[in-house]
Formats: sequence, C-alpha cells, structure tokens
Amino acid sequence: MDHINKDAEDAPSGVLRLGYGFNFEDLYDHAGLARVDEAFFGHLAVCDPGLAEKLTAARTAPDELDRKTESELLIEASPHVDDFLAKLFNIESELASLAAAHEDLDPIFTCRRIFVQRIALKKIKAVEVAELDHCKIEKKLTERLGGAFDEEIYARKVLSWMEDTDAHSDDLDLAAQYAAWRVHAGWHLTPSVLFKEPQKVDPYNLVPTLKPNINEDIPILEIGSEHLRRRDGFELTEPTPSLDMALSEGHYCIFCHNQGKDSCAHGLRDKKTGEFRTSTFDVKLAGCPLEEKISEMHLVKMRGDVIGALAMVVVDNPMVAATGHRICNDCMKSCVYQKQQPVNTPLAETRTLADVLELPWGFEIYSLLTRWNPLNLRRPLPRADSGYNVLIVGLGPSGFTLAHHLLNDGHFVAA
Repeated sequence: MDHINKDAEDAPSGVLRLGYGFNFEDLYDHAGLARVDEAFFGHLAVCDPGLAEKLTAARTAPDELDRKTESELLIEASPHVDDFLAKLFNIESELASLAAAHEDLDPIFTCRRIFVQRIALKKIKAVEVAELDHCKIEKKLTERLGGAFDEEIYARKVLSWMEDTDAHSDDLDLAAQYAAWRVHAGWHLTPSVLFKEPQKVDPYNLVPTLKPNINEDIPILEIGSEHLRRRDGFELTEPTPSLDMALSEGHYCIFCHNQGKDSCAHGLRDKKTGEFRTSTFDVKLAGCPLEEKISEMHLVKMRGDVIGALAMVVVDNPMVAATGHRICNDCMKSCVYQKQQPVNTPLAETRTLADVLELPWGFEIYSLLTRWNPLNLRRPLPRADSGYNVLIVGLGPSGFTLAHHLLNDGHFVAA
C-alpha cells in the first residue's frame, strides 16, 4: 500500500495532494465520493475482512440493528476511519502524534480513579485537611518525585509506588495527603483534571453568588469574578477547552450505551412508567434533540481515534461546528448523574472538533465527513439528484441544518 500516497509525498508543502489517486474535486462530486467509499471498503477488507462484511450488511438493513449492536459496530469501525483518512490526506505522522498525546494522559486519569478518588479522598476527609501543612507536604513530596513536580510526574510515580505498597507506604501516605489538600483546599490553584472530585449539584444555586455587605435592608447578589464572561466584539467568551479537560469528561462518563440506557442521548426515563422524567423545574429530560451518539463518542475519543470520534458525532450532528458548548446542553440535563455534576459533553464535543480542525487539512476532513461518513449507516453518501428545487427562508441553526440534509438528499437548495 506504500505506493498509494506517492503523489502526496511528492507534493510541495502546503499543497493538497490526496492519496489513493484522488483529486480535490472528487471530494465534492457524487461519483468521486462513491469512489472514496469504495476505497475505504477496500482498505477495510484488507485490515479486517469480517468487519467489512458486517458494515456492508448493516448498511442494507440498518433499522434491523438494535442500538447496542449498532454502537458496537461503529466503535469497532472508528479506528479504520482514522487510518484511511490519514492516508487519504497524507497526515499519518500528525495524526499519530495527536493519538499519542491522548495516550500520554492515561496515567493521570488512572491515578485519579484508583488512587486520588478511591484511596486519598476516603482516607483523609475534608474536615481533616485544615490540619495539614501543605507547604511542608509539597516540599517533601517534590523531593521524592525527583525534584520536579507536575501532574504527570505525580501520577506516574504514584502508580509505580502502588506496585509495591509495602515498600512505599510512606510515599503513598504523603501523596494522599497532598491529593486531599489539593482537592478540598487547593481549588484556587491552576484547574486540575487529576485532583478533581465531582461536586454535588444544588439546582437552586447552580451559579455561586456573593452577598456584598452594602445595605442590610436591600438584598444584593453578586457573581464572583471567576464566573464572569466578558464579551469583546465577536471573540468567544471562553477559550476552547484543552485535550485533558475533554478526556477528563470521557473518563467520568460510564458509557451507558453498553446497557442501552444512554439517557444523555435518548432521555432519562422513569423506571416504572417509562415516561421522561422531569427536572426540579419541571423541564422534561428528553436528552439530546439529535440523539447524538454521545457515550460512543467519549469512548472512541478516549482511545485516541481522533477523526473517528468526530465521525461519530457527525452521524447525527453534521453541523457540530455551530453547537459544541455554545448552544445546547440538554445532554447534560439528562445525564445519569443527577445529584452531582453531569458529564460535560458539549465541552468534549468542542475539543473533538477542534482537534480535527487543527490537523493539516482539518477543515477538508470535517467537510468530507458531512458528505461521506462510513459510520452513517443510513446515508453514508449523498443521494442522487432528485430534480427538486427547495427554498429555505431563515438561516439560523435549524435553517442551515435543514439545508445540509436537503442537499445530501439530492435536492437543489437556495437559502
């Protein structure tokens, strides 16, 4: 297969030369997209013939699959989407580096799960933290970590100490003290994905407020400065979330799709009546309006299947560039975690899109997935020209999403 991308390798820097013998125009042409699909199945047949057969069969009768079976099939196929598109766009090294960055963060989340949350926070309660001399603890701990301190060094060292707890009982005790202090009292430091514990949610106090002592006769509430979002022209009011923040949400998710109970996607239902439950404020918890494959996206993203995770989102939400953590959080409202902080799926979704867009030819990859998506069993390719002309008046989120689907259904659209 090495000869396939020779044209791409010979291309001048900054010029798009596709692999598999394709031209840029093929990505916007019905016949070209059909050939892309054929090339993908050729790639898949070489890598995993059985999976290629299952995916082909699923396309012929997608509605005969139950949700769990469909999820498992798409998850199994997602790494092949990465491999194929990496070759198509000649970005194998860049994609491998990004996937490695995902893997490099694994020790942090493993340490958070098996040491910080299960050992340190159970061993040392919040009320005991005030008695700890955190400066002295941090100094001693830094020495035992080799003279340098960051979360990755801490996590890797603690995990190695846990392999021989008898020999490192003092080290682990020191690490537990620091972790407990950092979670319960060191919240004012740099935000951390390692020293983090889900907080309980008070629906009547979702945004912490202060009560300024100005006039006792006039009740005044003031939001803390750390929660303010200053609007400056057309700039976003908050930065794009980091990779570790996004993966933190994935590691917090319990992957409800395995039980067919992914309430974030399909709504939180009452076990007795089967009806949608309602929030404290009587809002129906119906889940994602698009029934996006949320749990599956988190799992694939955690594995480091960078493009596959975005492809999973695009199946149901092709206009993801307009959503992310800017428009809708219905998935969070219906998350299985109702008494503590929900999984911040919009945040993870935003980072999932950004990771692809920041790759070489990232926009072209995202754009291609909105027309050809091998994880979309029901419409992997645009349909043939229907001969219909459609006028859309109004191009808000609903209007431009409608335009997208009508175009992919083969209609001519003026908006």
